[in-house]
Amino acid sequence: MRAPAWLSRRRRPATARSVLAGEAAAEAARKTSQEAEEAEAEQAEGAAAEEPEFPVVGDDRAAAFFDLDNTVMQGAALFHFGRGLYKRHFFHKRELARFAWQQIYFRLAGSENPEHMADVRNSALSIVQGHRVSELMSIGEEIYDEYMAERVWPGTRALAQAHLDAGQKVWLVTAAPVETATIIARRLGLTGALGTVAESVGGVYTGKLVGEPLHGPAKAEAVRALAAAEGLQLARCAAYSDSANDIPMLSLVGHPYAINPDGRLRKHAREHGWRLRDYRTGRKAVRIGIPAAAGVGALAGGAAAAAALQRRRR
Repeated sequence: MRAPAWLSRRRRPATARSVLAGEAAAEAARKTSQEAEEAEAEQAEGAAAEEPEFPVVGDDRAAAFFDLDNTVMQGAALFHFGRGLYKRHFFHKRELARFAWQQIYFRLAGSENPEHMADVRNSALSIVQGHRVSELMSIGEEIYDEYMAERVWPGTRALAQAHLDAGQKVWLVTAAPVETATIIARRLGLTGALGTVAESVGGVYTGKLVGEPLHGPAKAEAVRALAAAEGLQLARCAAYSDSANDIPMLSLVGHPYAINPDGRLRKHAREHGWRLRDYRTGRKAVRIGIPAAAGVGALAGGAAAAAALQRRRR
């Protein structure tokens, strides 16, 4: 039994006009897509011409200098080192409480007070006095694994890796003991470290410093000296720090970055158009003129930071 005609599917042959309309629509879609691709390619070429990649791959006259405490690593390296020494019975609970208070102050204040840092330094010097340098280096390796490795900011680590991948040298510049800084730099795969040098005689710490702590203007002088020795052009170099105390160092280079900045450094960075990155909270990274890089320390955020840094110049 045949279905009624009104239920049957109508098969209307395509007319010449409908064929023309279909072909015109397809051609317009193809042309629009092609034009969009060409415009995108031109835009990318223009952006590449205006904004060369940073860091510049193969630029051996450039390097990167990273502050340590609260820039590469959460908290003060000296405090974490002190925790490890306490665990190994280098000193008593009274000294540990003092170190703990110093760390709490550091984290709440969000900046380095010179008098406070001097107190930390004197405490550390009195603890290591009479011990062999080789002994402290060996212990420092263990302490890094116990207390420091998990406190490295992945976002900052990714920024350092971007410089390494570009074939540039990366140095830590810190007021922490040079032995501690060297261990951290080696573990992170960095080139090396500039740090405070404690006096030793016959491989034994005397409890004194050579000169003064590598802090504030002293960091800038260390970077300047290293750049001269390495044949670097500071205008092509980058520096990263969280503290206004490091403005002298940041001002030396052509690419200064404020990382997890204290209030004074944040204000200074905004006034001078410096780049900002903040890995301490869940909000998007604070920035000036560039996309947000990373959130709190998630590895994905760190990767985004590296990618953004490689795509952008200062």
